[in-house]
Amino acid sequence: MRPLLESLRMAWAVPRGRAGLMFLGFLALLALMGPLLLPEPFRQFDLIDLASSPPSAEHPFGTDQLSRDVLSRVVSGARVSLAVAALAVALSLTVGAAVGLIAGYWGGALDAVLMRVVDAALAVPRLFLLLIVLAVPERVPLAALILLIGTTGWFTTSRLVRAETIRLRHETFVRAAEALGASRRRIIFRHLLVNTAGPLLVAATLGVGDVILLEAGLSFLGLGVQPPTPSWGGMILDARQVLEAAPWVGIFPGVAITLTVLATNLVGDALRDALDPRGA
Repeated sequence: MRPLLESLRMAWAVPRGRAGLMFLGFLALLALMGPLLLPEPFRQFDLIDLASSPPSAEHPFGTDQLSRDVLSRVVSGARVSLAVAALAVALSLTVGAAVGLIAGYWGGALDAVLMRVVDAALAVPRLFLLLIVLAVPERVPLAALILLIGTTGWFTTSRLVRAETIRLRHETFVRAAEALGASRRRIIFRHLLVNTAGPLLVAATLGVGDVILLEAGLSFLGLGVQPPTPSWGGMILDARQVLEAAPWVGIFPGVAITLTVLATNLVGDALRDALDPRGA
């Protein structure tokens, strides 16, 4: 855990990394506290008088065409987007790290087979694959969506971990552990995996932003998070009907997507610079 904590401390020391972490922390806190502070995102206040109402003291982000509070729906969408991104990235990192460690440490024919599988998977655009799979069923459960996004995003991670493992397996501390009779499992988990935590953290941070954009795009196409569950992409899709009369219905979820992805990229860039100052 030491390389991981050290990387976070170094990223916090970079102004843009600190700004990104502060925004993401605020967003996560708001998403957790939202149900206690804001109205229900499904609540319809008054379809006659409050439908598509502009921002006001009572509704800071205004209301949508069904008189639902836009701020509540943006915060609820943050919970959905962050949860989908976190779980999908965690799944893809787990699979990618496992494949990369096995391929890099064992080498030989196993490495060749695994990397050819990865190369073949990378030849198919991820979005194209998701569109094909998600277009078949009428409704995709949220858990299935997370599983699909997670299992189609580990290929680049596996190549990153493999390259780092190949470099590390020739280091003195790994050779010493092998000479002392340490098992392969112990070497992989106690030495190789720990020392690839930094690059994995960078990949995870940047991956969160990519998944948020991907989920928003799929929801905008009607293939992601399904109504009535609020999602940022779904809110923008709904806003098309009233975009001229009530632009705030689509502006605020769009701004939320932009700021969140920007914050994750700032943190990822800060971590990358902290791990490799020559790349700054």
